Amino acid sequence: MTLATVTAPKTLLELSGADLRPPRLRDAVLVMIDLQNEYLAGPIALPDANTAIVSAGKLLARARDAGAAIFHIAHKGRPGGMFDRSAERGAIVPALTPLPGEPVIEKSLPNAFAGTDLETQLAAVGRKDVILAGLMTHMCISSTARAGLDLGYRITVDADSCATRDLPDGRGGAIAAATIHEVALAELSDRFAIIARGEDALV
Repeated sequence: MTLATVTAPKTLLELSGADLRPPRLRDAVLVMIDLQNEYLAGPIALPDANTAIVSAGKLLARARDAGAAIFHIAHKGRPGGMFDRSAERGAIVPALTPLPGEPVIEKSLPNAFAGTDLETQLAAVGRKDVILAGLMTHMCISSTARAGLDLGYRITVDADSCATRDLPDGRGGAIAAATIHEVALAELSDRFAIIARGEDALV
């Protein structure tokens, strides 16, 4: 009887020999997704929202200095409800306020391409490297990354600038936000996106 050789798992991107080096900010488009006050308090407050916002702020500053194209995505909910864009809860967090010339695109679905002109605006910029940062990892980041691949973009997700929340496990318990975050990133890394970790990953 022989023991099978145990090898470390590899992603489909690794197995295909894909270039997994993150893009340089000066050559990329940064898309900041749903970094709104809704995630700081209330029923869907994220345990790691503030940490992600701090990281996103540092990334945004570096992107501005590097001359990256920058787009802000804001989820638009119903008046009086979650993500009400006319109320404080639906506003982009003050630390990440868009500058003049940085487009703000409102969406109503998790995928930032769905029902918006994001694809048209990206095409006008003419860059194929798209970096995603924002909330939530398993939801709007994941769905936008997957759609972006279908549209021919090379997607990178800045892991430190994303966060998510605890989710019910379907058995009366919960799966911790940190686990949901890491699983979502692992899924994306298999085929859909490069995962950048640490401040030095995107320069």
